[in-house]
Amino acid sequence: MKGKVLVGMSGGVDSSVVALLLKEQGYDVIGATMVHYDDFTCKKGDKSATDKMIEDAKRVADYIGVPHYCMDMKETFKDKVIDNFISEYMEGRTPNPCVVCNPNIKWNAMLNYGKKLGVDYLATGHYANVVKLDNGRYALSCANSGMKDQTYALYGLTQEQLSKTLMPLGNYNKDQVREIARIKGIPVASKPDSMEICFIPDNDHISYICRNANKEISKGNFVDKDGKVLGEHKGIINYTVGQRKGLNLALGKPVFVTAIKSDTNEIVIGDGADIMANALECVNLKTQSIENFREGMIVDAKIRYNHKGSKACVEKLTEDTMVLRFLEPVRAVTPGQAVVMYDSNIVVGGGTIVKAID
Repeated sequence: MKGKVLVGMSGGVDSSVVALLLKEQGYDVIGATMVHYDDFTCKKGDKSATDKMIEDAKRVADYIGVPHYCMDMKETFKDKVIDNFISEYMEGRTPNPCVVCNPNIKWNAMLNYGKKLGVDYLATGHYANVVKLDNGRYALSCANSGMKDQTYALYGLTQEQLSKTLMPLGNYNKDQVREIARIKGIPVASKPDSMEICFIPDNDHISYICRNANKEISKGNFVDKDGKVLGEHKGIINYTVGQRKGLNLALGKPVFVTAIKSDTNEIVIGDGADIMANALECVNLKTQSIENFREGMIVDAKIRYNHKGSKACVEKLTEDTMVLRFLEPVRAVTPGQAVVMYDSNIVVGGGTIVKAID
């Protein structure tokens, strides 16, 4: 045996194939499903998304022939991820819950649970690779399939977490993974991919926030950069920086959300030039390939998951705050999102965007 590994099984095809591949490679595999939210969107008498997830994961584990456990993380997940998600939107920011969950909930829970079971590693179905660099540090490198690369949401993983992590799908694309599942007869081989936000099964985050926020979502004013009122908005949780559609403003030209002011409940509107930024400020800095950022270093920076990346220079640095200046202007720097920095295909580190800077 190569060692004992705890596989995070979500009931989807990716984590199911990971469990199968590792067992075939000679690992002692244990499956575990993290139960982290209550699904109140299902009709009475129907199975919830959580019930289906557990059922599918258990069915796959039985088929592969590995033990399966459930980890109840609902209370911690609500406190650290869901409540943060709601409060960020209420403050006019656009959060990425996976960035918060991965290092703080998912990896912590699996590592702690794995210790009780005597495991050596944990494994997930993410499309990324874990590498050990010549400087002795662990870092993520991008998946071979660029379209599925998930390193952006994993930049916060610590050295300890990375050192114990296996990600077998980094060298595969989705079609190859589904083909493996089909050939091997895995029960969920044709199961659709999961939704973007796991705890909102119907993908309606606006309704979710309205149901769960501790205060009313009130309407307010659209204003231009000089404060002139242009119209009425439906509540700041409905908007994000760079948004063009759904504004319902007849101004005779294309306009965009350029800023969200939670203190005055205003949405600032501007034209295309107004959503371009030369720099950004970010906080909560995390590093992977290096121990510390340094002023003057050049990186490839992604300001959202589907951003191709832009060259940028670390211009100003304090203990936990950075100003990152782009070599060419970038579009729609969004407070609350992550900026993740790369050296070629290796994750250098990242942080949480506070604001765009001219």
